[in-house]
Amino acid sequence: MGWSPFLGIPLIVALLSFLFYKNFPIKSLNSAPQNFPTLFTVEELALYNGSDPKLPIFLGIIGSVFDVSKGKSHYGVGGGYNHFAGRDASRAFVSGNFTGDGLTDSLRDLSSAEVKSIVDWRDFYFRTYTYVGKLVGRYYDSEGNPTKYLKGVEAKAARGAQLMEKQKNEEAKLPSCNSRWSQQEGSEVWCDDGYPRLVQRPTEIALTGKMSKRCACFKEEDLDQPGLEVYKGCDYSAKTCRL
Repeated sequence: MGWSPFLGIPLIVALLSFLFYKNFPIKSLNSAPQNFPTLFTVEELALYNGSDPKLPIFLGIIGSVFDVSKGKSHYGVGGGYNHFAGRDASRAFVSGNFTGDGLTDSLRDLSSAEVKSIVDWRDFYFRTYTYVGKLVGRYYDSEGNPTKYLKGVEAKAARGAQLMEKQKNEEAKLPSCNSRWSQQEGSEVWCDDGYPRLVQRPTEIALTGKMSKRCACFKEEDLDQPGLEVYKGCDYSAKTCRL
């Protein structure tokens, strides 16, 4: 039997197929795209402040950068949160200072409770918006690695969470006073069971750097404890105090 030229066709097809798929690989339909974080400089991030309608709107918080374009009415030019766009203004999330030095990523001298609040805001953006990369500087180095400053912020936020939980457990042991206010009668506090007293919040100084008090209800046999304060103008044995 003589050799048929048609026998070589499958070999040619197979060879061409091999060369095609080697040079133009087809991704699996089930494979997820690999989105590697982008590193931004301060100058690059500033381009995404909403002033250019052709560009998305980005926001940074604790060095993480998010695409907030779907919230354009808030983060775009003229929006109430536009001061956050195109920069990392982490401090302003708790300070409320949206001008000048207030729009900074420095958390210096903030309390552990305030730092925790900012970390909670960052987690909100992770849940709500698209994460697009990292801002090189205070929180990430030029290779995208976390800095000591970022690790310190995370540790301080974790400490804040522990203190808040401790405060919550301690205050649960002493029921808080009931309270109400009206324009006609002013403020009033009272206890359904016990007597209203002002008491220091022991973990508050570690949380906020400030001392504060709360109104708690104490039973009669516990009123001789040190540190309890009767409301000014309120009788020692009164269960209701008008302030």
